[in-house]
Amino acid sequence: MDVSKVAGHLIRRLHQQSVQVFQAQTQAAGFDLTSVQFAALNAIAEQPDIDQASLATAISFDRATIGGVIERLERKELVQRVVCTQDRRARRLRLTPQGEQLLTACRPVVDALQADILAPLAPDEREVFLRLASKALGLS
Repeated sequence: MDVSKVAGHLIRRLHQQSVQVFQAQTQAAGFDLTSVQFAALNAIAEQPDIDQASLATAISFDRATIGGVIERLERKELVQRVVCTQDRRARRLRLTPQGEQLLTACRPVVDALQADILAPLAPDEREVFLRLASKALGLS
């Protein structure tokens, strides 16, 4: 079997490339943030007071491990957990002022690196790729 023609293998390699580009360029810009942490911060900014389970769903991340992501963001003082007034067991997530500042500063870097992830593709091919990837994930 030629693994270079196996969808799962190519998707895994593309994921590795995406993570490497993200890490290299965000670190070069002075940000200490993983792609999952960025996605979490961005989702919290878009949905203030979201709970952890909903956040995991929003960023398509495992519910069992989202807690660790939130803990690391709390340690960096980027996110705070607030007790829900309706259900004292639930915690709502909010960005701290530092989290808002970091996200605002980091977004242009993340926007710019998107083209680098798919650099071998022409701009029209990137659009086709994104459309097909969304379709394969059931998002369109």
